[in-house]
Amino acid sequence: MKSDLRYSAQIVYNNYPWPDLAQSSKPNQPLAPVHPAQAAIEIAAQTVLDVRAKFQSGDPSGKQSATLADLYDPLTMPPELIKAHQKLDAAVDKAYEVSGGKKSYKSDAERVAFLFELYQRYTSLLPADKPKAKCRKVQSV
Repeated sequence: MKSDLRYSAQIVYNNYPWPDLAQSSKPNQPLAPVHPAQAAIEIAAQTVLDVRAKFQSGDPSGKQSATLADLYDPLTMPPELIKAHQKLDAAVDKAYEVSGGKKSYKSDAERVAFLFELYQRYTSLLPADKPKAKCRKVQSV
């Protein structure tokens, strides 16, 4: 079995530890259904999807639609898509700041190190699996 990294739309976001965005309870006010930081991420993520869709749908002039490879080519990535991703990154950083992250990171490596630390903190709370007893083969004489 290969151990290559695998990505899919269903699991990539689920692999990242979501920041702890606990609601504070204020007297005489119901809890907001979504934390403002989470709402900002949802809006920014939808903007990325909308911008991509704009470039991926063919236009009436007959121009072909762009593939994801076209859109994410570092040399030709549309400025509008770059800006949408920058806003999404800022919204995500803000959400992690609320749960103990830095206001800004010096590098992607520093950001990833924080995510791994958060992941380790979250998974350390999970119960440990008990090792399964190995079956012993009975040898016939």
